[in-house]
Amino acid sequence: MLNTAFSAPTAALPAEAAEGKLDLGALFTESEVPEFLAELEADLIGLKPVKRRIREIAAHLVIGRARETLGLTSGAPTLHMAFTGNPGTGKTTVALKMAQILHRLGYVRRGHLVSVTRDDLVGQYIGHTAPKTKEILKKAMGGVLFIDEAYYLYRPENERDYGQEAIEILLQVMENQRDDLVVILAGYKDRMDRFFESNPGFRSRIAHHIDFPDYEDAELVSIARTMAEAADYTFSPEAAVALEEYVSKRRTQPNFANARSIRNALDRMRLRLSLRLFEDGGLADRAALSTITEGDIRASRVFSGGIDAPDYKPRSE
Repeated sequence: MLNTAFSAPTAALPAEAAEGKLDLGALFTESEVPEFLAELEADLIGLKPVKRRIREIAAHLVIGRARETLGLTSGAPTLHMAFTGNPGTGKTTVALKMAQILHRLGYVRRGHLVSVTRDDLVGQYIGHTAPKTKEILKKAMGGVLFIDEAYYLYRPENERDYGQEAIEILLQVMENQRDDLVVILAGYKDRMDRFFESNPGFRSRIAHHIDFPDYEDAELVSIARTMAEAADYTFSPEAAVALEEYVSKRRTQPNFANARSIRNALDRMRLRLSLRLFEDGGLADRAALSTITEGDIRASRVFSGGIDAPDYKPRSE
């Protein structure tokens, strides 16, 4: 059964035209899906295949509503998803945008995102897991539950592990309450593939598998520039060159986390800028307070052959 929230005024379809026809242009506009997709395009650099898949899903859901309006069979769509890819590739951001789209189209009541990991679902002793998992599901109802590193729920090597109990509860809710909750499982692609092989119940309930590629060097540089601009910082011409070199070197190091690593690197550059100005003393104008210099970047251990501070550390198996 589809969520009846679609009948609310905020999700109304345009009036049916003469001879049983719908104005699809007006339909898409009134759904606000184009606006959400434009925001997604603006918020995320690159990720063209991901954006394409999200556009396809959104278009399919809107057309499904149009089919219902004209009396065509549509059926309740299966909306549970799997996002695979390395850390820092925008999975959580896309999940949040997807929740907003689903809410606007009436497929979920509230449109909020609840992001969790194994620790939020699995207890440490008998009788602890079920209430933890059910509490999270209660918070997520009417929206989207995003489970990061979902494969850690399943630990067959530990016979006393309680992850299987959480899995069984999740599978039941994903099937019986799919009109009020969308679950997105996320993690590394190879580990997620093994997870699905070991848990066919999840595979059968996941309709959309979306792979998030790593960013290219040029995209990471653009991300750094965008983040810096949002915080009222700029790069000097020499710093811009150093930034490109930094990205090229940093991405070959252990625990590189794409945009997350770039954000953390930018934070360290800002710290060096602040310390430099503090130690120099004297007068400082707007340009001095906002310009990241070559030295602020090249002070990183990356340029001396060392390993920069890890931005992501996978938990042990």
